[in-house]
Amino acid sequence: MTAGLSTSELELRDRLVQVMPGVRSDLEDLVRIPSVWAQHEHHDDVHRSAEAVAQLLRDAGFAEVDVVSEGGAPAVIAHHPGPEGAPTVLLYAHHDVQPTGDVDAWSSAPFEPTERGARLYGRGAADDKAGIAAHLAAFRAHGGQPPVGVTVFVEGEEESGSPSLLRLLEVHHDRLAADAIVIADSANWDIGVPALTVSLRGLADCVVEVRTLGHAIHSGLWGGVAPDALTTLCRLLATLHHPDGSVAVAGLVRSEAADLDYPEDRVRAESSMLDGVQQLGTGSVVSRLWNAPAIAVIGLDAPAVANASNTLVPVARAKVSLRVPPGTDANDALQALTQHLESHVPWGAQLTITEGETGQPCAIDATGPAYDAARSAFRDAWDGTEPVDMGMGGSIPFIAEFVKAFPDASVLVTGVEDPDTRAHGIDEGLHLAEFERVCLAETLLLSRLAQR
Repeated sequence: MTAGLSTSELELRDRLVQVMPGVRSDLEDLVRIPSVWAQHEHHDDVHRSAEAVAQLLRDAGFAEVDVVSEGGAPAVIAHHPGPEGAPTVLLYAHHDVQPTGDVDAWSSAPFEPTERGARLYGRGAADDKAGIAAHLAAFRAHGGQPPVGVTVFVEGEEESGSPSLLRLLEVHHDRLAADAIVIADSANWDIGVPALTVSLRGLADCVVEVRTLGHAIHSGLWGGVAPDALTTLCRLLATLHHPDGSVAVAGLVRSEAADLDYPEDRVRAESSMLDGVQQLGTGSVVSRLWNAPAIAVIGLDAPAVANASNTLVPVARAKVSLRVPPGTDANDALQALTQHLESHVPWGAQLTITEGETGQPCAIDATGPAYDAARSAFRDAWDGTEPVDMGMGGSIPFIAEFVKAFPDASVLVTGVEDPDTRAHGIDEGLHLAEFERVCLAETLLLSRLAQR
């Protein structure tokens, strides 16, 4: 890790190596707190997590540290002034985590950080408590005196859609204003290949309810005459895709993405697609993942197989999730989906659509001095490997809110994850060697933003 580093940066790298054991210990302590804001029984844990983050920032040398809330989960805002005339950098992460899912399916307890092989496993070990730890590492490597002003903003409800984030940005706008914003909540292209995330899909969802009968009736007596709601719903949902799996909803546009190779074997390995299962859609993999709409049925209310009887089901419901590519307004996309469903409902069934949440997609113009500084920091932290400008098929709607709230700031979307992190899933894990490179890159970035 010496290519391209000045003498002072080599000293920074050495200091980073010295602080990393403490950073890892603090990360493990954060992982042990089950800060799941989506589950009410863990709200006290989320408050405890916020206080733990605040104390870590105080101990690191931040003089101004506050736990704040604007009607939602607690967030932490800390500030350390820089030298006169130096830019200010806002470092974002979130301390809430996803629910664990089936605890018995984990290879080790989800809230007990466990090292196996190259990874540290635990819920939040990567997404996104490692983002908090990376910010601490960079600040500590600079001895608590970085050459830029540093504001840290650690949110507490990102995994629940950040419902109070807009209010936080409004109320604390002046405290959060910065020349550059580093959002450590994304991923790198691969192990050993860093990336800046420059586009993200938005999202929208709705619950679709179909009614065909006033009550359940005997399937033998009425089958073939009276339509059941579940079959009706299945036929309606099937209209959402063309035979090749591409989205069939009118008004949803797509564009081409960067020319990056995503080999078939890698797609299958990282997605866990079974042998013989075909990919959906047409065009390059990255264009389908980053720049095209995607629709999936992610939930279904209908009788369970174990409880099924010989009756025609009168009502069935499904939750439909829509990923919205950059260039399309998420609210317009949801309306297009609604209109499609209304115009395709079969057999005169009664249809009710309950619209859910929307989050806007985002495309970032990743040019200028701050992005040049980030790319050079990544390049040197990864031994000369050129960083990739990548899109993200998943959605981080709050990034669009940051871009809107701070239009003059350079927004740098970075992250600690890799294709096998399994964020939100069973056995979420942080690749420890990559994590140290992320910490080095952020340490170098603070210096190079001051120089530029």
